[in-house]
Amino acid sequence: MRRLVLIRHGQTEGNVRRWYYGALDLPLTQEGMRALEDGARQGRYPACAGFLVVTSGMLRTEQTLRCICGEMPHEQRIALREVSFGIFEGKNYEELAGTRAYEAWLAGDWFGNVPPGGESFRQAETRIRAELARMLAQERDIFAVVHGGTILTIMQTLFPEEERSGYDWQPAPGGGYDIDLTEHTYRGIGLEKML
Repeated sequence: MRRLVLIRHGQTEGNVRRWYYGALDLPLTQEGMRALEDGARQGRYPACAGFLVVTSGMLRTEQTLRCICGEMPHEQRIALREVSFGIFEGKNYEELAGTRAYEAWLAGDWFGNVPPGGESFRQAETRIRAELARMLAQERDIFAVVHGGTILTIMQTLFPEEERSGYDWQPAPGGGYDIDLTEHTYRGIGLEKML
């Protein structure tokens, strides 16, 4: 593979309400779909032709792909899904603050702590990095519509020398990166700010 395009799905209700959601299969908002379609019309995204196209299989990534590229054959790779937040799915910080389970999850090793019914960030990182290794071994250009946590994990893995925190890598909904793996360079693409 010489080129890897990573696009975060468009805006969902979870983004607007600042929910924890990874396993929750939310659709895009109407505003999110319009923003993606406008971005595609304005040429903000690379053309999908010639790429192996993949999504995480979640509704929001499927809808994002259709908004950007139209209907097209693609693969679903569930290993590229966002972390599962278990019982915290569909809730935000304000709703969870002060609850025993939430405080226990945030305490100590937040990266390794497992939310009840979910997975730790460490478990998700291991899963995503294993799938990235499989993609790199395919030696094909790949266009992937995935999630913010997936993208930040991949960018930290590919560009460790930048020593950026994960959230510094996380693009806004509809944003992403176009990576030249041969030159070891990247550029930001897509929507530039949170809707």
